[in-house]
Amino acid sequence: MPIFSFEGLRPSVHPDAWIAPTATLIGDVVVEAGASVWYGAVLRADFGRIIVREGANIQDNSVVHVNDGVCEIGKNVTVGHQCLVHDCTIGEQALIGNGSTVLDKARIGAKALVAAGATVTPGAVVPDGVIAMGSPAKKHVPMTDSARVWVEHNAEVYQHLARRHAEGVERLDVPE
Repeated sequence: MPIFSFEGLRPSVHPDAWIAPTATLIGDVVVEAGASVWYGAVLRADFGRIIVREGANIQDNSVVHVNDGVCEIGKNVTVGHQCLVHDCTIGEQALIGNGSTVLDKARIGAKALVAAGATVTPGAVVPDGVIAMGSPAKKHVPMTDSARVWVEHNAEVYQHLARRHAEGVERLDVPE
């Protein structure tokens, strides 16, 4: 897996975390126990620190970057496929839907859901336990029962799937 030091700062990955072989970590990145960073994801911490808390997952082709400060992905957070998470704070067990964008200094509350394709603008606050939708994501609605199931169980599903990948993925050479 591509892991790079930048200006003397190097990623720190807990032995119980899983990083896909094609994910890229650069600079001051911390990945805690049980967390996973999936195929094609890029975490670049060249201005500040990125922390991926315990049990969180950053899914395929997502990008996490930070300005000066800390971008924190909370415990058991799911960042879905192809998301842009930039210099923000995501609360515990929140779910960032596929293709969403969360921008500078935004704060996503615990157990909140950012709907697929939504854009959370700089400095915006999404309260705990709501669904934020739209571009910009100004519409906040109560959590539905079906959405709550996704929020409450997605991180656990990806923790199990990461273990399966850690044990079962095998690089195959392309025949000539």
